[in-house]
Amino acid sequence: MSDPRTTPNPEWMTQNTPAQVITPVVDLKRRPQGPRDRQLLLGETCVVLGQLDEHSYVKADKDGYLGFVPNASLAKPTKATHRVCSAATHGYKDADMKSADLVMLSHGCKIAGRGFVGKFIETAYGYIPTNHLSQLSNPETDPAKVALLYLGTPYLWGGNSRSGIDCSGLVQAAMSACRIACAGDSDQQLKSLGRDVEHGTDPERNDLLFWKGHVGLMVDDTTMIHANAHHMCVALEPVDAAIKRIAAQGDGDVTGHKRL
Repeated sequence: MSDPRTTPNPEWMTQNTPAQVITPVVDLKRRPQGPRDRQLLLGETCVVLGQLDEHSYVKADKDGYLGFVPNASLAKPTKATHRVCSAATHGYKDADMKSADLVMLSHGCKIAGRGFVGKFIETAYGYIPTNHLSQLSNPETDPAKVALLYLGTPYLWGGNSRSGIDCSGLVQAAMSACRIACAGDSDQQLKSLGRDVEHGTDPERNDLLFWKGHVGLMVDDTTMIHANAHHMCVALEPVDAAIKRIAAQGDGDVTGHKRL
């Protein structure tokens, strides 16, 4: 059976137009007025496959995820130069932290820098502090370090930003910052990330533990970070306690242990 998340619907495959997200974050939906499946961030690219009711049916370049986004959230692609490497940042009206803030951008957003003005970079979204940005040519190397930026972020089903994120969104954000190809949902991540670790093996930093519909990332051999509905946020939790709690809630045992 085909997967509607990654198998295009021929009914909407009337175009093949490159596009780029121009809003801070946008919901990716299976139907124009349907619920959120995932999200795309500013600067992420996609291919428009069709149009319906002022929405575009797109395929995200980062993971092949399919869905509808408003036409107004897309434009022709431009070359990004930097990504937001802090948990979040603001674009200011002037190169001055006391000037009006124009927009809030999440970690992972990509922008095109126009030039340096003091401690800021000028962009189409205002002036952004240089220490909140990293060149795209300079990826992170430690997924767990990236994930810790999201600590305390509210839990949001299908979320992919600092404003709200879910378990697989957190893992994808951490992997993407390190240029590790990563699918959007936990079942897809279980199939595609890393290599299987034998049951009973002690976990290490950056190992992934999977349950049915859930994933956590190890920050050391005893603690994992995960976005979860129990805490309703991104939280650190002793892995042994999490395993017992999740089983007690009726959500089953660990289904996979992967190592990058």
